[in-house]
Amino acid sequence: MNEELFKARTRKLALDIIGLVESLSRGRTADVIGRQLLRSGTSIGANYRAACRGKSKADVISKLAIVEEEADETIYWMELHRIENRRALSSQRINERKQRNSCNGSSINKNPSRTIMLSFALNPKSKI
Repeated sequence: MNEELFKARTRKLALDIIGLVESLSRGRTADVIGRQLLRSGTSIGANYRAACRGKSKADVISKLAIVEEEADETIYWMELHRIENRRALSSQRINERKQRNSCNGSSINKNPSRTIMLSFALNPKSKI
């Protein structure tokens, strides 16, 4: 991959990360993950550009090592975001199910014949 193409790809990555961070919900966890993700994700391109202007081979290698570290850190924060997002969605689904079950429970208590039908549906071997 040539230098200009890699610069373009790292710039697109930075813009995608900015968009992702802007779309995060507000809260302490999202703020911390977002801030870290924004910092590491946007520094990949900046450090690559600095590596392209390196004064010596050792300078270029050193700056490319920073690019690699920042890319790895970005992956780490994205993984945390994905895990936290799944956890939040699972909690939301559990709460929705609890709400639905409480609504169903209240309607069952008001309609005894429905309770009998429900018990039969749950236990097809029932004699009822």
